Amino acid sequence: MVRYFFTTLALLLPVLSAMGKSPMALERPLPDSWTYTSDATQPLPSEDRWWLMFDDPVLDSLICMGEQANFDLDMAAKRMDAAARQMTVAKSAYYPNIGIDAGYTRSHAQQVNSNRWSAGASMSWEIDIFGKITSAVKQSRAQYRASRAEWVGAMVSMAGEIASTYVQLRVWEAELAVAQEHAVAQDSISNIVLNRYECGLGAKPQVDQSMAILHSTRATIPALRTSIVTAKSSLALLVARYPEEINALLDSHSDLPDYRQIVATGMPGELLRRRPDIIAAEQNLAAAAAAVGIAKKDFLPTLSINGSIGFAGPKLNDTFNKSGFSYSIAPTLSWTIFDGMARNAKVAAARDEMEVQMANYNYTVMNAYNEVNNAVNSYINNVKTINEYDQAVDNAREFLNLELDLYRQGLAPYSDVATAEQNFLNYANSAVVARGNALSSLITLYKALGGGFSEYK
Repeated sequence: MVRYFFTTLALLLPVLSAMGKSPMALERPLPDSWTYTSDATQPLPSEDRWWLMFDDPVLDSLICMGEQANFDLDMAAKRMDAAARQMTVAKSAYYPNIGIDAGYTRSHAQQVNSNRWSAGASMSWEIDIFGKITSAVKQSRAQYRASRAEWVGAMVSMAGEIASTYVQLRVWEAELAVAQEHAVAQDSISNIVLNRYECGLGAKPQVDQSMAILHSTRATIPALRTSIVTAKSSLALLVARYPEEINALLDSHSDLPDYRQIVATGMPGELLRRRPDIIAAEQNLAAAAAAVGIAKKDFLPTLSINGSIGFAGPKLNDTFNKSGFSYSIAPTLSWTIFDGMARNAKVAAARDEMEVQMANYNYTVMNAYNEVNNAVNSYINNVKTINEYDQAVDNAREFLNLELDLYRQGLAPYSDVATAEQNFLNYANSAVVARGNALSSLITLYKALGGGFSEYK
């Protein structure tokens, strides 16, 4: 049996040596280490404060409230804390495990009773001679950095969600103001049409048409009020408040934020690299690379030291006498020589996971570029749309006044006035929506960049 063991070991040693240098499961060499570039960090939104560009104190207050109480942000912070604890667990492997014990044993054998008191300490320590523990610490550190990036990403997302919901609230309020203003104007026009009809200068269908336009405009008001209440409820949830707690704040200001901002069309690549999702993808890739290193080191021996020291005696007061002292030191070198190819499969699985994370990193970078590019183009084109709608509103207002004057003089049919009324209302609503779209594009741009970009202008 002994001869068989040594013959098998002699045959396996060359294979094991080759595995220790480059596992057979790997077809391509891997980097010895994964370097973290600290210059690609993401500033916290509370430091960046990109929303100040909108110069809206209510929005500032809402985001400040969200930073303090948002539920998603709180969960992300707890996940980051858990990752930090895991990093501490990984680092603890550098140190020995030391324990103490004390006991009492009473036994009976061959009609003889015996007592034994004992007390001592024990230690076990794995020596990191091949860097397996170091690789595990690198992996846990990368995982912590990834979780921190996800926490920052949750902050960016939270600020963006509050800003987007707030803008939508102001858009609906502006649309409500437009509907109410036009309803008042259309009511006045309907009275003119009714007076002309009662004086025999108009026809009943004209009265019906003018009232239909008035009521159709009024019909939009309840739906807009419902949307406003819904938006306020959404904002309350985002800042972890009940709606009645923030109504006074929201009612203190009702204008749309200023959409006119300077947007740089040429963004440096480093600006994209600070996006939280890109940093998280980079750190997940680093963790996967470290996992490959850990799997490779399983082919190497493990050196550990076990020791104990203690006292024992038949009586409690004799336990700590010199005669009861004992100790042991046991260095142990263990080396798995065969495991049914489990380690090869483990290395292959770790390498596959690293390939997955590499693909995820590449996708994340490309997706970031597309999001920024789309947001910039959306903002630029929405600004152009606003300019055109503003002109259309001015023209529609002038056209309505002219047609109304001609109608009063009996020089134009009411159908022209009705068309002018509807066009004026539609253009006014479209102008409000275009402003909201421009603001939404700006918010999307800030989120796509992981925050503001004023320092890059």
